[in-house]
Amino acid sequence: MSFRTLYDVQQLLKRYGTFIHLGKRLWDIELMFIEVKRLYEDKMIDKKTFISAQMVLKREHRIEEKKEKDRSK
Repeated sequence: MSFRTLYDVQQLLKRYGTFIHLGKRLWDIELMFIEVKRLYEDKMIDKKTFISAQMVLKREHRIEEKKEKDRSK
């Protein structure tokens, strides 16, 4: 399975009964990162799915960090 957006990763987590909404997008991404790692460690998802989801989460995390940095200027 290949992921392109944060929504795709949310749908993966949803399939396993995990819904994440902490109120701040950056926190949501960080918790999704942890949950995807747990799914992989528990052998519920394969390596390709894990890596694809992690790449999306890392990209989105960088984008959110940049937005926060720009807001604080």
